[in-house]
Amino acid sequence: MLSLGKPSDESLRHFLAGQSERTFSYSAVGATATSSPAGFVTDHTRIRLGEGESTFVEAKAALQHWKHFQLGWVDAWPLETPIQPGEIVAVMGWAFGLWWLNSCRIIYAVDDSGPIHRFGFAYGTLPKHVEKGEERFLIEWDQNDNSVWYDILAFSQPNYHIARVGYPLIRRMQKRFGRDSATAVFRAVNEFDPIPEISQSTTRG
Repeated sequence: MLSLGKPSDESLRHFLAGQSERTFSYSAVGATATSSPAGFVTDHTRIRLGEGESTFVEAKAALQHWKHFQLGWVDAWPLETPIQPGEIVAVMGWAFGLWWLNSCRIIYAVDDSGPIHRFGFAYGTLPKHVEKGEERFLIEWDQNDNSVWYDILAFSQPNYHIARVGYPLIRRMQKRFGRDSATAVFRAVNEFDPIPEISQSTTRG
């Protein structure tokens, strides 16, 4: 769905209502918890947020309030969406002077303790999404060295003809999203510190 202006709350509500009963647009649902399926491009983004429990707690809160999507040119709606399986969310992206509206459903949530504490979730694309695939967002607190990390893992492929035609641009936007999302979470817990190195890698299945 494309629009010249940022979609209103009313249009977003109507959009998600139409997607609420739809199934995922790909078959390998939940594969971010195991291994990426063949035929998809996999992107991995990772940044060190700092150290200690307070950083972990603040980073968890950033995910719970969808701050990793509040990027100016990307946004999620509604921001009150709880991190629970089955919840659907609209993801908006701005490009070419247009707002691109996409729909996703949360597949699983992560809240693990142990040698590495983890908190996060994964969502998968519904039919009204320019891409098809899955993305996982994790906050990790490694008890071995006290480090805290933000980690994004995503696999995707084009869902519509327009996405295939504009695929080089979409790939640049996907990489940019990873960097900007990492920066947003880092800024949520480190207001004034310089941004550390953001690790990004891509594999093709």
